[in-house]
Amino acid sequence: MSTRRKPRVGLALGSGSARGWAHVGVIRALEEAGIRPDLVCGTSIGALVGAAYVAGELPSFEKWLLGLGIRDVLALLDVRLNGGMIKGERLMEFFRRNFIDRPIEELPMPYAAVATDLNSGIEVWLRQGSTMAAVRASIALPALFSPAVHEGRVLVDGALVNPVPVSLARAMGADIVIAVDLSSDILGRRQRAEPEHEAPVAEVSEWRRKLQERLGTLMPARADDGEPRLPSILEVVATSINIMQVRVTRSRMAGDPPDAIITPRLAHLGLLDFHRAKEAIEAGERAVEAALPGLNTLFGHSR
Repeated sequence: MSTRRKPRVGLALGSGSARGWAHVGVIRALEEAGIRPDLVCGTSIGALVGAAYVAGELPSFEKWLLGLGIRDVLALLDVRLNGGMIKGERLMEFFRRNFIDRPIEELPMPYAAVATDLNSGIEVWLRQGSTMAAVRASIALPALFSPAVHEGRVLVDGALVNPVPVSLARAMGADIVIAVDLSSDILGRRQRAEPEHEAPVAEVSEWRRKLQERLGTLMPARADDGEPRLPSILEVVATSINIMQVRVTRSRMAGDPPDAIITPRLAHLGLLDFHRAKEAIEAGERAVEAALPGLNTLFGHSR
């Protein structure tokens, strides 16, 4: 008499820029609930957090995130206007210094990242070679991070074609796919390029001043009442990207739905609010708590 094979669980981590730190809370809460994936794939910031998790670096990665302040984020923004406002090399150099870059094939758990071929528009699945190179290509958000050259291709953010890579998790052999969608609640909410009021006023002002210096006319001067006359180019780009991600995600998941979906509430976080990791991580934990009844039913039927 044959024994029933244990279903393989895939975790598909979605895109969302600074909202992506919520993935840390999601992963930790899933493990605390006894749900550990057998494979992980991610798009953009999901590829970055997923790589840290698969490599066994998530605790030290989270510690670094929680120590990020506004000045630290600014130090990582090597702003330029050739290919992207943020070159991204400072960020990736930090990871190269602090985390071991192993080939994807040698990671202790199956892993893959999604990118987009800028010339053809083809979805690219990065499943071998340098983990950091795969992450760098996957996070190359158009107009913000400059493109990455990878194996002769010019690659940009995978969110253009597959913001929540359920299909990739299936292709990697997942029987059950848990998807994490970071953009479910962002439409209809005005996005900000600077942090919200929770930060000290002086610190927020310093953030805006320095970001204006680096982005020049890409951010508008404020009117006398403290409100910008019109959204900045950065805000327009951010909101446009959000709209695109939501629409593409809905379309892709309608055709290939996950078995479970976790949706942290993150509309209050702006595109570059990387220093607000604590809020994002806690939102990820709360989202898992809300999804636990469905997850318990799913795994009760499957295991």
